[in-house]
Amino acid sequence: MELIDALRTTGAIREFTPDPVPDDVLVRVLDTARFAPSGGNRQGWRVVVVKDVDARRRLRDLYLDGWYEYLAMGAAGLTPWAPVTHRAAEARAVADADRIAREAAAGPGGFAEHLDEVPALLVVFADLRALAAVDRDLDRYTLAGGASIYPFTWSLLLAARSEGLGGVVTTMPIRREADVKALFGAPDELAVAAVVALGRPVRQPRRLTRRPVAEWASTDRVDGAPFGG
Repeated sequence: MELIDALRTTGAIREFTPDPVPDDVLVRVLDTARFAPSGGNRQGWRVVVVKDVDARRRLRDLYLDGWYEYLAMGAAGLTPWAPVTHRAAEARAVADADRIAREAAAGPGGFAEHLDEVPALLVVFADLRALAAVDRDLDRYTLAGGASIYPFTWSLLLAARSEGLGGVVTTMPIRREADVKALFGAPDELAVAAVVALGRPVRQPRRLTRRPVAEWASTDRVDGAPFGG
């Protein structure tokens, strides 16, 4: 597949066929993704391939705790856990999470409820000793350290695409980080960065929808003339 085509058509996949992902295929995906860029080329990621049935179910349950809060905030018109948000409105919205959970339990469930059944589940940890978090001491939410980890997770999706697979990167389990770390024996210096779900997609999207360049790129200043319009 041509690179530009892959970049423009690799979307988030949450529906998979029951076909397993063979270990040799998963090794190739990881072997390709390891060439992702990272600060100082320190490659501060650690990956756990989750095969144990009980561990998968426990990870699913930890995921669901945050998922229903996410849905509740979204239903209230909020961006879930946005660093800049209306905290009181967020708290009111989260109070509805239990109702959403009960309704979900009465139905067939979706990706979140069946996370344990995904063909391949990878837990990605970040080694906090290896991240050049240049915004660490700023008086705001810190995000620079992720630049050394999340290109790797994106490379996992691109490498999976080359193998006829699809997947999604989700950060939801971070809401229960202490429990996730305990489940997988992660030491203090590791932080939960993401869970990557992979498998053979039921359908592969071909036309992704994104805002045009001129809506988010400007010239010289944030309030400058639109670029690319």
